[in-house]
Amino acid sequence: MFIQIVDGAPYGNPIVEDNFRQAFPNIDTNNLPEGWARFERVEKPLIGSYEVYEGVIYEQHGDVFKDVHKIRKMTNAEKTEKQNNIKQIWADTEGFSSWIFDEETCSFKPPVAAPEDWQSYKWDEETTSWVEVT
Repeated sequence: MFIQIVDGAPYGNPIVEDNFRQAFPNIDTNNLPEGWARFERVEKPLIGSYEVYEGVIYEQHGDVFKDVHKIRKMTNAEKTEKQNNIKQIWADTEGFSSWIFDEETCSFKPPVAAPEDWQSYKWDEETTSWVEVT
């Protein structure tokens, strides 16, 4: 991939190599002229339960520009708001009363882990256990 450079900064969006070669057939991609640089796409990372994705910027790393994904930790107020929203959704959808809120993952979990034997199970709230689906 390639990206245009204007006044020392990336301009526009990266261009995949095939498109670049079609648009600029006379440019030697092994010897880029001033105003162009190689670009490496960096996959967006997984976001934790209490992180906020704030977007991507392009930064230079040596001779190459790369995606830099901006992520920040939630404030305590944002964490509390998210937890309260999840708890409210659980209550509104009549989630199982025996399930326990896990603050670390900001989700509800059963009091007993599901079996891991590749069979299908459903939760039985009356017995607070997993029942095989046949």
